[in-house]
Amino acid sequence: MLDIKVLGPGCANCIKLENLVKEVVEENNIQANIEKITDPMKFADYGVMITPGLVVNGKVLSSGKLPTKSTLEHWLKENLQ
Repeated sequence: MLDIKVLGPGCANCIKLENLVKEVVEENNIQANIEKITDPMKFADYGVMITPGLVVNGKVLSSGKLPTKSTLEHWLKENLQ
């Protein structure tokens, strides 16, 4: 099971990333715990200074940009192993 954290205060791209993560997880039947973190102090714990941020299994995969759907799908599948 993947532990996915979407970091962002609620801006448009943060919401898009959260929805994209949910979509990819559902379409690929990936077991995942998805958590939305909106506290800027917690962003710093992960070293994310620009949102949206994506953390999978404790590793920052993206910060400050929105990955494409295919890239996100690849990352999640890669982290399943």
